[in-house]
Amino acid sequence: MAVGTRTDPLLAHAFAVEIDGVIVAGFAEVSGIGVELETFDYREGGVNDMLHRLPGPARSPSNLVLRRGLAASDVLWRWQDDAARGRVTRRNGAIVVLEHGREAVRFSFTGAYPVRWTGPELRAGSAVTALESLEIAHRGLRRETTR
Repeated sequence: MAVGTRTDPLLAHAFAVEIDGVIVAGFAEVSGIGVELETFDYREGGVNDMLHRLPGPARSPSNLVLRRGLAASDVLWRWQDDAARGRVTRRNGAIVVLEHGREAVRFSFTGAYPVRWTGPELRAGSAVTALESLEIAHRGLRRETTR
């Protein structure tokens, strides 16, 4: 009996976020990684009991949302602040999933720009990490496997 190559699932806790080729910050969470294929329904004339579902264009279903602990670095703040002031700069980047400290999978995005920044909830007497989030729109995702 032949045995195939074993590919265990990657753990979700080890990743980095890269903008324009530079790791910009450590993030606690990234959401919005996905692509959806639109469909449209077509009824064929004379065939009343069947509905054809045909493929349409692919689109990214949502913006990427990056959440992290509030940091002293202001690189991402300046990027979103410039966009809020009408100076939108599109950038390329990637969510890099790591396995034992080495790159295993990369989700590259293109033409990204910030659309929302949410500051932390600050509460005296609480030991919770102050989290900020940055939401970015993009032109599309590409998955690249490097292991």
